[in-house]
Amino acid sequence: MQTALRWLDIAVYLLFLVFAAWFGPRTSAWYAGLCMAAVTVPFWFAARWQLGASFSVRPEAHELVTTGIYGKIRHPVYVFGGLAWLGALLALLGWGALAIGLIVAVVEFARARREERVLTATFGPAYEDYRSKTWF
Repeated sequence: MQTALRWLDIAVYLLFLVFAAWFGPRTSAWYAGLCMAAVTVPFWFAARWQLGASFSVRPEAHELVTTGIYGKIRHPVYVFGGLAWLGALLALLGWGALAIGLIVAVVEFARARREERVLTATFGPAYEDYRSKTWF
């Protein structure tokens, strides 16, 4: 189920990005958005892949992943996924998409905080040590 969800998520995003690239207005926001997506999408997909079976929609603690991208950033799926979606929205909607991006950033920050509470409760000092060595 998790693998199917991962591939469905990737497919939906890629279809949205192709739609934005094809139908988006050729403005500075379009170019900026496509460049942002081109840079962040590989990191987002790599983070999802590295998380593997530990990925879940709701905050759950299966395993503490601390290698790869997770060795530097605690929530790379939120960081790079948010930036990838913002890039696609910029390409399609223009600079007004920054307002949507701000709302999404607030929601993702709240999700990360909930996830950190679950991970702290499950892994305790090991998670606190990991948290002290990584960014967001």
